[in-house]
Parts: sequence; C-alpha cells; structure tokens
Amino acid sequence: MGFAEYGQYDGLGLAALVASRKVSASELVDEAISRAEKLNPKLNAIVFKDFERARTIAKNKAADGVFAGVPFLLKDIFALAEGMPTRQAARFVPPVPSDHDCLLTARFKAAGLIALGKTNVPEFGLVPTTESRLYGPARNPWNLAHSTGGSSGGSAAAVAAGIVPLAHANDGGGSIRIPASCCGLVGLKPSRGRISFAPDMSEVVDGLATDLVVSRTVRDTAAALDAVAGSIQGDPYWSPPAPDSYLAAMERKPNKLRISYSLKKLDGTALHDDCVAAVLRAAKLCERLGHNVEEATPNLDQGILIPAFMVLWGANLAAGIDTISSLTGEQPTEQLFEGLTWGMYQAGRSVSASEYLRAKAVMNLACREAAKFHDTYDVWLNATLGLPPVPLGTFDMNETDPLRSFAPLIDYVPFTAMQNVTGQPAINLPLHWNAGGLPIGVQFVGRLGDEEILLRLAGQLENAAPWSEYYSRIRI
Repeated sequence: MGFAEYGQYDGLGLAALVASRKVSASELVDEAISRAEKLNPKLNAIVFKDFERARTIAKNKAADGVFAGVPFLLKDIFALAEGMPTRQAARFVPPVPSDHDCLLTARFKAAGLIALGKTNVPEFGLVPTTESRLYGPARNPWNLAHSTGGSSGGSAAAVAAGIVPLAHANDGGGSIRIPASCCGLVGLKPSRGRISFAPDMSEVVDGLATDLVVSRTVRDTAAALDAVAGSIQGDPYWSPPAPDSYLAAMERKPNKLRISYSLKKLDGTALHDDCVAAVLRAAKLCERLGHNVEEATPNLDQGILIPAFMVLWGANLAAGIDTISSLTGEQPTEQLFEGLTWGMYQAGRSVSASEYLRAKAVMNLACREAAKFHDTYDVWLNATLGLPPVPLGTFDMNETDPLRSFAPLIDYVPFTAMQNVTGQPAINLPLHWNAGGLPIGVQFVGRLGDEEILLRLAGQLENAAPWSEYYSRIRI
C-alpha cells in the first residue's frame, strides 16, 4: 500500500481493507510507523514508542473487532496499558511501565485497535496547549508554529497528520474538543458516566473528566463510542441508556431540531471574528438543512462556576500528586513541577472540606440550569475556542498564581469546561478554516445522555459540508 493511499481511509475504511484481505494488519502498522518516523521529529506528537510490540501484535494476533488491524495511539494520561508508562508529562511521575491494561485500553484492544505508543500532553493535562517542560511542544500540522491545543494535543496532531486515523483522548475541561478544534478533527466528549474508569479509578476530577478519541470522521467516533462505552458495577456514575449502536444511529438523518447559537462568550465579551464566522456558518448550514435556529445562550454564570471548577480541579490535582508521592516515596518540591502546576497544587492542598462541598453544590445547580435550557433547545451551538489556534509560547507555564495563570486560558476556551461541569455530551466539528489556513472548530452541545442526536446531526453536517478534502492541504 502506498503512502498516499493509506491517508485516504478512516479507521473503519482501513479495517474493511483488512477484513477483505486487500491489506494486512502488518502492512497498516508498518505504514503508520513509517509515517511516525518521518513526521514525529517535526510534530513531537508521540512521546513513547512501542513500535516493535505493535508489529508483533499485528503479525501474530488474529484480527477481530470493528477496527481490526487499525493502528492507534494512546494518550499519556489515564489510559494504562501493560508495558507502557503513563507519566502525564510530569517529571514527578517515574517512567514505570504498567503491569496491566485498564478497562478502557482493554476495550480499545478488543475493538481490534493496535497501539503504537503514547502521545504528548501538557503536565497533568491542566492547560489547553501541549508544550510541557518534560516533553516539549507538540506542533500543529496546519502550521508548526501554532499550538495543537490540549490536553490531547499529541493525539490530535498525529491524527490530523495522517499517522493514525484515530487516537485516544480524554477531556476534563475541553481536552478532547480543544485539540480537535485546533487540528481540524471530530472530537466528542461523552456524557458523564458513559465511560468507565475501572479498575484503577472510581471517577476522575469529581466526574468532570471522561475519555474517547479524536478522529477524522463522525463514523469513526461513533464506532469508537460503541466499542468503549458502558459502566460496570461499582462505578459512581451511570449515563442514561444508549442506543444499540451509535454507528447505526448516526447514519440516520435527525428530525427537525431546535438549535440555539451564541456569538459571545458567557460573560458577554466578544469572540474573535474568525470564531464568530465559524458559528454563523454552522448556524446557516443547520438552517439550510431544515432545523430551527435562533440565537440564545443558557444562563451559566462564569463568575460562580469558574472558582468552583478551580476548587475541584485543584483539590483533585493535590490528591493525585500526594497519591503518587505515597507510592514512590518522592516528596513534591517546587523544582519538580512547572510553575502553573505547583501553584495549582498548593491551592488544592489549602481547599477546606466546606469549600469542596460548596463547589460541588455549585456544579449541581449548573446541571439543573443546563437541563432547563434544553427543555427548549435540542442542541446548543457555540465556538469551541475564543481565538484561532494560538502560537506556541503564548501562555506562561511558569506563573504560580492560579488566578493569573488561568485567566488567559479561560479567555481562550470560554465554553468547553461548562459541559464538564454539567456532564453533557458535546462534539467539536471542523466546519471552518480561516484565511490563514487554520481550522476553527464549532461545538454542538446536547442533553445529558443524548450523544445519539449529536452524532446524527454531525453525520448530517459532514455529508452536507465534507471536511475530508481539507486534509490534503497539510504539508509538513
């Protein structure tokens, strides 16, 4: 199989070639590794390589599952994989290989995906750009001087560049959708409780975080959700029932939807003109497809929600670092962390039980407010980012004051954390590129548990305004 031919297929397309014996899993893995060896020195997307084991798996294991034989990458956060370390871009975390697969990784493997290694992330996944001190910056395939977004930035760069057709990602404040926007990909954050963190964690960041993938096509995202969704006994959260198949569901055209859109941030300040243009273009496309579209924004008060969000993130970061310390015997010191992480850790350690519980109460009130908004609207459309993908080095990772360090980050990502608060599903779609050739994503938010309607709408939009042709414009 030639270099160009591989890039013309999504994950399901490559799996179909394997199933029909037009190509072998070994050929696909060899092609992905060849691309990685050529492109990764420029992108810095892959930070741990497990190429030889991937070759052995492709050669020796009988192919099965919906993605049988398809090359894949795991993010360097949460996805424990036997034989691979998971450092979260933190020098404080030793490079110790895991002795087991977590349930998510096992489900990816059962779907036939073959992991080639781990992808670049920011330290502990805290920021919407991927440029840690440990790993260095991941670079955006559309423009190597610009950020891939974060925290799933390495995964997004690898998929956009055509190394793999889809890759693992997770999301605690936008970390699937932000890099999907920066790199021109599909990125779905599932509902709270849709994906299990068993057996190692009961929940992550008080239910703010979840996992799935970034991909080039809606159908790959739907098939991945089919492959890994499902709670197990003992999980603290459960999502509403899922359809028999998200992949089958997304192939059906949605009924006429009530769609709201927002042209300003939640605090009423302006979005970048490129982001406004992206939302208006998406809104007009939805209207042409027969949906009812009007401007409206839910009443989500950032002035209350952001401090509560930071309390929960800080407390959970502190607990995570202290847990690592108890396992390794290494004491946390400022020299072992980036300034932003250290400041957040110190703030998290000072959170009282009262502050923590009040923050959770604020989150629950926001859940009810969002649910009330969706009594009127099926879907809320907004800009995934407040700006186009920023140049690398824009944000100061050495600032230890959490309020000062996070203020520009919140301005950059004004919407995405709200769905982590409310637990709702939300999907980034690559429906717009600016005059500089950078992707400008838009986000569609659905009711809690209703990934199906988002995937059906996304499939309809992909058919009406296909973005696959844009990938041929990437020149690295």
